[in-house]
Amino acid sequence: MIPKIIKIDPYLTPYKDDLSARMNNFTQKKLELCGNGSLMDFANGHHYFGFHKTNDGWVYREWAPAADRMFLTGDYNGWDIFKNEMTRLENGVFEIYLGNELRNGMKVQAIVEKNGQILRRVPSYATRVVQDEVTYLWCAEVCEISNLYPWDDDKFKMPKTPLIYECHIGMAQDKYGIGTYTEFADNILPRIKKLGYNTIQIMAVMEHPYYGSFGYQVSNFFAPSSRFGTADELKYLINKAHKMGIAVLLDIVHSHAVKNTNEGLNEFDGTDYQYFHAGGKGDHPAWGTKLFNYAKHEVLHFLLSNVKYWMDEFHFDGFRFDGVTSMLYHDHGLGSAFVNYDMYFSMNTDTDAITYLMLANDLIKEINPKAITIAEDMSGMPGMCLPIKYGGIGFDYRLSMGVPDLWIKYLKDISDDYWNMGNLWWELNSRRPKEKVIGYCESHDQALVGDKTIMFRLCDANMYTSMNKGTNDSVIYRGIALHKMIRLVTSSLAGDGYLNFMGNEFGHPEWIDFPREGNGWSYHYCRRQWNLVDNPDLLYMGLNEFDKAMISFLKKEKILKSKADLSLIHEDDKILAYKKEDKLFVYNFHPYKSFEGYAIPAQSGEYKVILSTDDSDFGGHNRVDKEYVYKTEIIDGRECIKLYIPSRSAFVLKKV
Repeated sequence: MIPKIIKIDPYLTPYKDDLSARMNNFTQKKLELCGNGSLMDFANGHHYFGFHKTNDGWVYREWAPAADRMFLTGDYNGWDIFKNEMTRLENGVFEIYLGNELRNGMKVQAIVEKNGQILRRVPSYATRVVQDEVTYLWCAEVCEISNLYPWDDDKFKMPKTPLIYECHIGMAQDKYGIGTYTEFADNILPRIKKLGYNTIQIMAVMEHPYYGSFGYQVSNFFAPSSRFGTADELKYLINKAHKMGIAVLLDIVHSHAVKNTNEGLNEFDGTDYQYFHAGGKGDHPAWGTKLFNYAKHEVLHFLLSNVKYWMDEFHFDGFRFDGVTSMLYHDHGLGSAFVNYDMYFSMNTDTDAITYLMLANDLIKEINPKAITIAEDMSGMPGMCLPIKYGGIGFDYRLSMGVPDLWIKYLKDISDDYWNMGNLWWELNSRRPKEKVIGYCESHDQALVGDKTIMFRLCDANMYTSMNKGTNDSVIYRGIALHKMIRLVTSSLAGDGYLNFMGNEFGHPEWIDFPREGNGWSYHYCRRQWNLVDNPDLLYMGLNEFDKAMISFLKKEKILKSKADLSLIHEDDKILAYKKEDKLFVYNFHPYKSFEGYAIPAQSGEYKVILSTDDSDFGGHNRVDKEYVYKTEIIDGRECIKLYIPSRSAFVLKKV
């Protein structure tokens, strides 16, 4: 039987056997794991391993197959590491029962004895991990999994088109310090709701010892970061978001793990191959992290249970899977341009990782059929966002990672006098057939120190002196104009969903730099300066108002649901125009030329402007008349509409 993916993309015909093997690997692995049961029944490791309340105390279980002996120690027994030895069961599982001397909130560590060595470890299924204030050691706090939180989000409905606000809890506040889940819920969620975004994607939730890793070097996969508060406070955030109609996605990191041994999974039982590949294969050459062995059933059990845990315990509505490209290929995609299909189906392809991603997507949809999954993949692996039954990997969306690269290239290397409209149209519309993508101009990647946000590339140091209203700075007004145009053309063309990193909507003036030795452990650049956008005397407010109007427009007119048809491209005039149903989008990227009576092909009828980047409320010059009714006429044998199109402006007309 020919997989349906080949009918969707006939260029995949030579790879029929590879695609059939992809489907067979998934089917066989699911059968091995579940038998006649379901993945939901299989992915319950968190209900067995870790700490659990019993009728007369506690039970703690751990998988450590290479350990000679295991002990549990903590403040409950005066940190006597040999006082409470665990019993070895079958298949490398250790277990211990304790009475009421162990209580919620007590600090504990696992002790592994291997070849005479004593190894301190944080329990692998720990649901709360903290750094001890006296010893500075990371340890677990005893915390039972429960469903006692008073959720009242049962009326929440998932958005059909994700408009995503990417965010980081710790740096989301104006203060010099680490923000909390509660502060985010009370201070930032109302801003997101007001802007109109219907989804948040939260970074750095899974516990990580190094704050500056942005949450991408995870140590404790079942523990929400204690830097930001407690598990109940995270639930408060998610529950509140749901009551506002906002979906919540977790930035999940299953592509690699921190190499630390005292805090994480690495060498938990004294070997380097318990969770990860042995030897050099288990080390990421660029990231300095450990790489999971997706062929091992115990690893699949751990990771799939982790997926289910975040959905069941915290009501997450889906995931953005980090580092998918690294997972897909044995060389992790480093230095690969992926110029032909052969590169996707070769000895370099990690079929075990692909099988895991298929299992994870299958499990997620089993738990919540309306959940959203997004792949961070720059390689463009065919079928990434097609159903598993078609021969796909099962994600709903792939991040359109080439679009930010396009804007960096344009802004960094090409004067806007020479921007190519045809190339812009092509790049923003390119995607694999029937596969959905999330379009974005910039994410957190472009905001980090060493890189630049779009606004910083456009305006640079002038932002420090010329963002006051009334300041006549040509650099600033160019930046403001292009910032809005770039967002409108990207959000309307580049995806089936849209993403923005927090603060970038109003042109946040500075990069992100986490506290470190090189900056004196300062939080100055590790926060969001909301005071700037709240100041009516500054131009940031206009950018924020445009973003709010644009998001409202995208939702109200269902822009991301409809296909774009090109109306006109003129390279010399820097004009781009396209239709989406009864809407006509018009852009003039020319630095100084405005055009009077410019003919744009359009459907017959009358039109009014419903959104303009040039409104004075958005920091523009009010050169576009939003009251005038434009009528089409026959020009050179075509139905056209004549428009005044100011320089560096964009507007959308709708038939009336």
